[in-house]
Amino acid sequence: MPETINIKTICVCGAGTMGSGIAQVAAQAGFNTIQFDLNTAMLEKSRQQILASLNKLAEKGKLTEAAKTAALANIHFTASVEACIADVIIEAIVEDEAAKTTLFKKLAAINSPATIFATNTSSISVSTLATATAIDAQFAGMHFFNPAQLMKLVEVVYTSSTAPAVTDTLVALAKQMGKVPVVCKDAPGFIVNRVARHYYLEAMLLVEKGLADIETIDTIMEATGFKMGPFKLMDLIGMDVNYAVSNIVWNALDKPERLQPSALQKEKVEKGELGKKSGKGFYHY
Repeated sequence: MPETINIKTICVCGAGTMGSGIAQVAAQAGFNTIQFDLNTAMLEKSRQQILASLNKLAEKGKLTEAAKTAALANIHFTASVEACIADVIIEAIVEDEAAKTTLFKKLAAINSPATIFATNTSSISVSTLATATAIDAQFAGMHFFNPAQLMKLVEVVYTSSTAPAVTDTLVALAKQMGKVPVVCKDAPGFIVNRVARHYYLEAMLLVEKGLADIETIDTIMEATGFKMGPFKLMDLIGMDVNYAVSNIVWNALDKPERLQPSALQKEKVEKGELGKKSGKGFYHY
């Protein structure tokens, strides 16, 4: 496995919370970083989020002023897909198979055959995306966790067509970004989201049955060592994202009863109570 990698430019597609976090991580690691989004308002929001995050790290003494300045200088923001030319492209747009496939086809058409394409999807089949875009040997999953600038784990997801050198390069890249990579074969939910479904679903089932309340469950889980209780975590992730993942995993595994998505969460999504980003979820913000 290579300890050093010949990657100079990384393009992050999607300027939402996750995309912004990944772009910050790449820039801090010294890579020339392109942050792409068609929405210029999202790009400006991303710029402000990254600046605020770097300022916070500097204030806490975790980042020098020189390192902060260097990281900011490493990021170029663009609303032009034609500018998305890089050694590694990490897609972090909306969790929608058609949207991701369309984007990857555009990116493949303008990039080198040597470019590595990685999707940050948390639940869509990496194999399906790779096949649909006809760049399957150069395609893999690189799944960061929210907030990407703080969470250490990265799932590197390979398919039956992924070139071994691509997997090795993404593992080395994750390490260079200061992350802890784990390698897994493409499967519904990969590792973390497959295991975590029970953390969320069983907690919501207890509430639905009136056996415990939200605050009690969160308090108990945090007291036993979890950094966040399931309801606080769902609010942080976003109710719409978490519910979508539950549905994708459930359907991909032929709808087992133990993984049936929660009616309680469905109701939250339908009401637009998506968590922190909407100001209300299981808690008020």
